[in-house]
Amino acid sequence: MAVPTETGLTRREMIVAGSTFAGYAMSVEKVLAQAIKTDTEGLVAGDQAVPVGGFNVPVYEARPATGKDHPIVLVISEIWGVHEYIKDSTRRFAKAGFHAIAPELFAREGGVAQLPNIQDVLKIVLAQKREQTLGDLKAAVDWAKTRPGVKADQIGVTGWCWGGSTTYQVAATNHDMKAAVAWYGPPARPYQSASGPVTGFDVAKDIHIPLLGLYGEKDTGPSPDDAKKFIDMVKQHDKDVDSVIYPGAGHGFHADYRPSYNKEAAEDAWKRCTGWFTKYLKA
Repeated sequence: MAVPTETGLTRREMIVAGSTFAGYAMSVEKVLAQAIKTDTEGLVAGDQAVPVGGFNVPVYEARPATGKDHPIVLVISEIWGVHEYIKDSTRRFAKAGFHAIAPELFAREGGVAQLPNIQDVLKIVLAQKREQTLGDLKAAVDWAKTRPGVKADQIGVTGWCWGGSTTYQVAATNHDMKAAVAWYGPPARPYQSASGPVTGFDVAKDIHIPLLGLYGEKDTGPSPDDAKKFIDMVKQHDKDVDSVIYPGAGHGFHADYRPSYNKEAAEDAWKRCTGWFTKYLKA
C-alpha cells in the first residue's frame, strides 16, 4: 500500500511531481536584466482582494482604462506565486485589450515569495487541495465579472508551468471558460482532491473549449511526448485544439526573468496566445 508523505502525496507521486518541476533551478529573486517591463500607461492596474470563505484572496488586476466589453483573462502563476513577471504579463494582456486578473493562490499558507528554496515552496504547492485552488480561481473570475468595462460572458484562462497544468483543470471544470492557453503545463502533475490525485490526463475528456498548448522541445516536464499525448486525448472530442512544440526551447521559455528564456519562442508564443484569445473571446 502506498504511504502518503507529509504533502499528502505518495512517494511515487512525489517523484512524478518532482520531475514536473525539474525546470525550476532558480529563485524568482534572481531576476535578469533581460526581463520585460510593461508600463501602466492607458491601464488601470493594481492589487485587489477577493473575499472567499472569510479569507481575502489577493488579486493583481490590469485592465484598459477606457472602453468596454473587454474579455476577461484569468492568469495563473507558476509555483512562485504572483511576483513581478506574472504582474507584468498581466499588464501585457491588458495592453492587448483584455481585463486580466492574477490571483495569489498560495496566500492562505502565508505565500511563497519569501521561502528560501524550492523544497519549501513545493511543500505548500503539492499539499494544496484541488478544491481550494479551483474554488479561489472561480471566486476571482466571479469577482472580475462585476468590474467596470468587462465582457462578463467572455472569459479565458492561461498559465505557465504549474499555472499551465492548472489551466487544464480550470478548462475542464469551470464552464464559464470560453478558451484556454496552457504554457508548458505538465499533464502528469497530480492535484490532491478529496477523491485522490487528479492529473491533466484524467480531465482531458472534460475539456470542451478551444485549447492551445505551448511547449518546448527540450522540456522534460512535460516532455514533448507527454504534451502530444495530452493534446491528442483532448482532440478526440474537441475540434478547436492546437499545439506548438518549439524547437530548441526548454521549460520556462517565456520566463524572461530566467536563463530559460528563449526570445524567439516566447515572442511567437505570445502572439499565438493573444491571437487565440482574440479569436475566441472577441469575435
